Amino acid sequence: MTLTANEKTILMNSIRDIHDFPKLGIVFKDITTLLADKEAYALLMRHLHQRYASYNLTHIAGIDARGFIFGAALAQMLNVGFVPIRKKGKLPYTTVSEKYSLEYGFDEVEVHIDAFSNVESPRVLLIDDLIATGGTAFAAANLINKVGAQCVEACFILGLDFLNGQEKMAEIVKIYTVLGVD
Repeated sequence: MTLTANEKTILMNSIRDIHDFPKLGIVFKDITTLLADKEAYALLMRHLHQRYASYNLTHIAGIDARGFIFGAALAQMLNVGFVPIRKKGKLPYTTVSEKYSLEYGFDEVEVHIDAFSNVESPRVLLIDDLIATGGTAFAAANLINKVGAQCVEACFILGLDFLNGQEKMAEIVKIYTVLGVD
């Protein structure tokens, strides 16, 4: 299932640009306006549901925090489980973690050690709102595989094409980006 040019325009027009946030020179893509637009949000979620209905998924894993919004809704629509992948120190039970590099240092994401143990041969879709350099998503996909599940695809609502994060992700998992931004 592919979006038409008109549908892509509807979605892009529902996303607000915030200039110089979080720092000078950055144009932040604000998805809160997409979420507030019931027609655009419904269009996006119908599209994702149609795309993933035949994937035989057992879980959707959403990356902290905006991936939770799309992931939990899609999991409910597909009648599969939802698993949060969080920043270090935010999950209450025993976790497995994966470090990734930032421009100046490192960060870490975690998942519960038993997040996918409720089914045999878990098949997981990783989802987030945006892929930029791909560090967080790359770590999250590795984390899913590390705890015994199969990350079958990574989905992003927006891809910042000029930062090459999608190429990095494609080294380890199939990816799908709903909207590309040059």
